[in-house]
Amino acid sequence: MHSPDDTPRRPARGALSGVRILDMATVLAAPLGATLCADQGAEVVKLELPGGGDALRGLQPVKDGKALWWKIANRGKRGITLDVRQPAGRALLLRLVTQFDVLVENFRTGTLDRWGLDLATLHRANPRLVVVRLTGFGQTGPYKSRPGFARIFEAMSGFTNLTGEAGGSPLHSNFPVGDAVAGLFCAFSIASEMARLRGDPQALGCEVDLAATEALFRLLDPLPVEHEQLGTVRMPAGNCASYTAPSNMYRSRDGLYFSVVASSDPIFQRLCAAVDKPEWANDPRFASNPARVVNLVALDEGLGAWFAAHDYDTIERRLEDAGIPFSKIFTIADIEQDPHYRAREAIIRLPDPDYGSLPAPCAVPRVPGRELPIPRTGPDTGEHNAEVYGEFGLDAAALAALRAEKVI
Repeated sequence: MHSPDDTPRRPARGALSGVRILDMATVLAAPLGATLCADQGAEVVKLELPGGGDALRGLQPVKDGKALWWKIANRGKRGITLDVRQPAGRALLLRLVTQFDVLVENFRTGTLDRWGLDLATLHRANPRLVVVRLTGFGQTGPYKSRPGFARIFEAMSGFTNLTGEAGGSPLHSNFPVGDAVAGLFCAFSIASEMARLRGDPQALGCEVDLAATEALFRLLDPLPVEHEQLGTVRMPAGNCASYTAPSNMYRSRDGLYFSVVASSDPIFQRLCAAVDKPEWANDPRFASNPARVVNLVALDEGLGAWFAAHDYDTIERRLEDAGIPFSKIFTIADIEQDPHYRAREAIIRLPDPDYGSLPAPCAVPRVPGRELPIPRTGPDTGEHNAEVYGEFGLDAAALAALRAEKVI
């Protein structure tokens, strides 16, 4: 007899099982939203132009002519090709959407309308279709037709202005954070609308107007209120936080960088003892978080000097024993070897036809008792044309004719 802990884990249906998503977006933000839904059980079909051309296929990392980022970012999807700009392609898309719950697109505002695929036309084909339009600046407003990429969203949202050294140039991250945040809101939008439609069989579809700039700005809650009520314009502060202290990055004697956060008074008091400065706990300059923020320079100079005089092993042991939130600055090599990441299987292997398997982050979140199947890497251009179009009754002859006309 097996105990509960011995019971073999079986793949389960994800929370979005039964949801069908047609992803005709490009690059990263909107496709990421569809991928996150695929992680949770949605069936996603990736639609590309017959010749490919998605810019993500050309972004590094690329190996042997294979776009590795594409493979990971579009995991769990089937791939088809279709030129919706042609009348035959438009007609075929309108057949496709009758069998999908969600259409995801990220063309410049008005592009689908010009191709004869306006919202009214799409809803005549499928009244319950949710059309998620993820653009840089939304479907309305004076900037609605502007092009945009992640760094543009980050700059305009106010996010980039919070990075960098005080008095220096703002800094962009070496990763498109703006795209990733917009992708999260895309997945949230899809899940929200599916909950609405599942709760009411008579409910109609809708247009979701998702602006990537607004998605990133939405996370910056305190900026408007602190500006209005206090006259404060939050600016770059290096690795410090201007709202809590201590919260900074430090360097050990042996050259390792690490972050420490001791915002609450009890944690700060434990930190004082851990760094051999018990007198700081009763120093009026550091008695509360507001006082510590005011006296941030003196506090950080003291902490920085102590950390710089000790090797990281000693610092790690002291902070761990004292229950202080801290972490070494991890590289991907550190993540791969870290015992916590390894214990939680945070890196999974995706089956891949070219490389056997490829590493990727696990699905998030986890639901105990629900073991989701491991998805395959993203598809080659048009890899599943015969399979997907065959489900709509198109035989080999019909597909050959469409291929000859460069519709697929």
